[in-house]
Amino acid sequence: MTDRSSSAWLAAMGRPRAFDEDEAVRAAVTLFGGRAYDGVSVDDLVSHLGVHRNSLYKTFGSKRGLYLTALRRHLADDVGPLLDDLAGAPDAAAALRLVTSTDLGLLLLAITERAPVDEEVAAEVNAALAAVDRAVADALGVSADLATAVTAAALGIVLRGNPDNAATALAQRLSPRT
Repeated sequence: MTDRSSSAWLAAMGRPRAFDEDEAVRAAVTLFGGRAYDGVSVDDLVSHLGVHRNSLYKTFGSKRGLYLTALRRHLADDVGPLLDDLAGAPDAAAALRLVTSTDLGLLLLAITERAPVDEEVAAEVNAALAAVDRAVADALGVSADLATAVTAAALGIVLRGNPDNAATALAQRLSPRT
């Protein structure tokens, strides 16, 4: 390689990334999970993630691209372990407590804010909810319809607040009487 061709090759490569992509995505999960998609500007992302605007666009393509990456990370890091934990839930009370104690903020915001207007977000959210429903059905040995109702109730409990008391009260109603 000549000096001229190696210089052209290095120029084509661009500068190395000056940020940790994994760290930026984790920070985006927290930011989007706390403020929702529409509550976060590109300037917010740049300042909170410590990423230059050009780097953000080069790496993720857009704010939406980063949002989808963050949502998928949230589903993998938070919903994925929940599914594993639900497999060992001994009863409805335990299953409800698992769902209501897991940080599902970004999932809940995605359900209400982005899924109605973004087909790709809707597909991710629907797949995650279906997986939770299946895990609840398997853990409790109940029908798919009842599992969907339990999941919906658990997510509603999270949205309403005070998940411990509400989850316990609902679990008591769902438990077979002896």
